[in-house]
Amino acid sequence: MTLRLKFILYLVAIHLLLAGVAIYLLLQHRIWLLAVELVFIVSLTAGLSLTRTLFGTIELIQTGAQFMRDRDFSSRFREVGHPEMDQLIEIYNRMADHLREERTKLQEQNYFLDKILTASPSGIITLDFDNRISMINPAAERLLQASREELLGQRLADLQTPFACELDELLPGESKVLPLLGRRRVKCRKGQFLDRGFLRHFLLMEELTEELRQSEKAAYEKLIRLMSHEVNNSVASANSLLHSCLNYKDQLRIEDRRDYEAALAVVIARTEQLNAFMKSFADVVRLPKPQLQPCDVRELLESISLLMRAESSHRQIEWKWELKASLDAVPMDRGQMEQVFLNIVKNAVEAIGERGTITIRSGNRGGRRFVEIEDTGCGISPQVRANLFTPFFSTKEHGQGIGLTLIEEILDQHRFEFVLEGQPGGPTRFTIQL
Repeated sequence: MTLRLKFILYLVAIHLLLAGVAIYLLLQHRIWLLAVELVFIVSLTAGLSLTRTLFGTIELIQTGAQFMRDRDFSSRFREVGHPEMDQLIEIYNRMADHLREERTKLQEQNYFLDKILTASPSGIITLDFDNRISMINPAAERLLQASREELLGQRLADLQTPFACELDELLPGESKVLPLLGRRRVKCRKGQFLDRGFLRHFLLMEELTEELRQSEKAAYEKLIRLMSHEVNNSVASANSLLHSCLNYKDQLRIEDRRDYEAALAVVIARTEQLNAFMKSFADVVRLPKPQLQPCDVRELLESISLLMRAESSHRQIEWKWELKASLDAVPMDRGQMEQVFLNIVKNAVEAIGERGTITIRSGNRGGRRFVEIEDTGCGISPQVRANLFTPFFSTKEHGQGIGLTLIEEILDQHRFEFVLEGQPGGPTRFTIQL
């Protein structure tokens, strides 16, 4: 039973009692009937007025509550002239104005934040309470190589990519540089924030590929210049002395002369090898700008396969060609790109060892032609992936660690995008966007 109904029943009971008294007076004391009727009318009028006033306040509260429930903060009440009612109306209007201002401010902040997240070059991911992706910006989509629709609601570990799995293993507050598709490096940090009193996690990802490359390049260029200067000076002086020493061979006995000449020849050969060794490093630093001319890439690749035919046959390596796009008339420096493709193919041959396949592919991807060289070698381990394109790093016993560095420099100067990828035990692919 509502308060309104209770109050009305109370008024009805009071006035029924007055009606009974009026009937009694009508029968016994008619002179008092007029006074009782007057009291009855005044009481009924006053009761109805108080009822309207009282329940008008309650209706006001109910209407205001409904506006709040509907999140309608634009409606306002007008003062009615009753002090208690006007005070309540003033409080409601002030509260509605404050809530409307806060909602507008929050909407503007969210809109601004959404614009920042969309335009940010850094990848940002927020996770829900179950560590599923609840928000992701376009930069993070590009780093994870999947669309927003594919990523929302997924756990990072469920994406089954090395980069996503390493992201998932980050601890709160930990910052780490992770490899992504060959030479690309991404600085990742995992943080926490409170949502309704509970902890949630977020991830910040910033690609540092170009910054690290420039830093590494400046470091190894300085080192190579210093080493080349010292080695060249030492080798030149040593060779000069060694050749001078050969002039004294005739002063030796015939039986000692042969050993003397052989010993000096070995030392001269070693110094010349050292000089050639340093020259290969110096060539990376002194790499000239490419002279771009239209080049038939297919013919270039065929010439390299011809050059490697003998070794491929010896190792029982088969060549496959899957060319689905025209590769003629591509602007490039033929000499430099020949060095690139030759290094890639040599790496593929060495990765296979014996009995395998090298596949040369071409096609169109994203409106651009590409060349892909795939080998059936042992793939790329996580340890090697983390150091790809790092100067002086090599998995070969006598490797210098400058092959991929030279490839990187040449392709960067040509403005050709490239990716080196492969899983342990699976095929390795080197893709170049022409």
